[in-house]
Amino acid sequence: MRVISPRSITDKRHIVPFILITSLFFVWGFARAILDVLNKHFQDSLSISITESAFVQVVTYLGYFLMAIPAGLFINRFGYRSGVVFGLLLFAFGSFLFIPCVVINTLEAFLICLFIIACGLAFLETSANPYVTELGSEETSTSRLNLSQSFNGLGSSLAPLIMGAFLFGGNSEDVSFPYTIMGFIVILVAIIFMFCDLPEINRDSKGVTKEVEFEFSDDSGLSNIMSLLRSRKFMFGLFALFSYEVSEISINSYFVNFTTGMGWMNSDTASYILSFSLFIFMTGRFFGSWVMRTVPSEKVLYYCAIGSVVSIICVITTSVSEKGETESLSRYIPVVFLMLNYFCEAIMFPTIFALTLKGMGKLTKSASSVLMMTPLGGCVFLLMAYVADSTGSFVIPFIIPLIGYIVIVVYCKRILFFRQSK
Repeated sequence: MRVISPRSITDKRHIVPFILITSLFFVWGFARAILDVLNKHFQDSLSISITESAFVQVVTYLGYFLMAIPAGLFINRFGYRSGVVFGLLLFAFGSFLFIPCVVINTLEAFLICLFIIACGLAFLETSANPYVTELGSEETSTSRLNLSQSFNGLGSSLAPLIMGAFLFGGNSEDVSFPYTIMGFIVILVAIIFMFCDLPEINRDSKGVTKEVEFEFSDDSGLSNIMSLLRSRKFMFGLFALFSYEVSEISINSYFVNFTTGMGWMNSDTASYILSFSLFIFMTGRFFGSWVMRTVPSEKVLYYCAIGSVVSIICVITTSVSEKGETESLSRYIPVVFLMLNYFCEAIMFPTIFALTLKGMGKLTKSASSVLMMTPLGGCVFLLMAYVADSTGSFVIPFIIPLIGYIVIVVYCKRILFFRQSK
């Protein structure tokens, strides 16, 4: 078995850029996790069904899908820092639009705001994810990205806690207030990035990174994308990442609906439990980043994928006998298995992302933009919501994320097979 010896997570000269870029992971983690509470809030405040409120996720991840390639082309031409600043400004613009939308108070108006924010997030993630993998040795790129993504988990864990208390705690239902605050914070972060020293990094054919002075490129990047689509390794990684997004986003979006629909808790309590689950998710990423400094990332990913498959099977089987239980402590058993799944799935996105980018060289920026189309998998929550509404069962929809985790197990088996055959 190949073992990676422990080493510095990044080069000393890249510490400041690493810290600055990692702060962005917290920003979009917070922004995306708000949706899981907003989904339930709109059901109550606008009197709509689970299927209708699922469009909160649909328009957000459709924004990722539509903007990922343009973001990649933009970054190829203007560089990582320009991509970050432009993404932050889009994010702020969408946040401030919530102010007039509260007056209009229709789902369609809110969806426009969320779509613009999603376009900004697509720029941020397309810029930050590959940039982190290049801030040091290619061998430690997976561990490094998991560490940065841990702060994404921190933002994700705080969002339901704060928004749940604000929207379900009886204090206010004005969603423009938290978004306005976020808008001002994001503008401040954009100003910092405008004036900070964020060197462009290129990786040569041997996987060695080097700083370069950025020059505007005339290369559209379209030829790079065509090359990627012909790569079987890249396409399998793309499909595995899409499957993960289907599972992770669907479960996050469904969590409050599931626990309240089963009669186990109210929306306020469910938001706190979701926040705690996302804290476990964050812990899993920190732990995974540490483990991957000595254990091959493919192996860690394989065992975690098996753990998620087992966890979701247990959620399904234990939920059947606990529906409507409001007194027995056994009603929390399915929730415990859901929390276990959060720990297991924590390292999946950054690990699959980094493994897919390995060896891409000059195709890295283009590869990242295509990979950032995968949050479109979040739109599958619409199917999960439809199954729940049409069958009247809150358990059957979990079959959808289960299939996604099974795909990741197959992906792991494939990369482990080729690793061992070398």
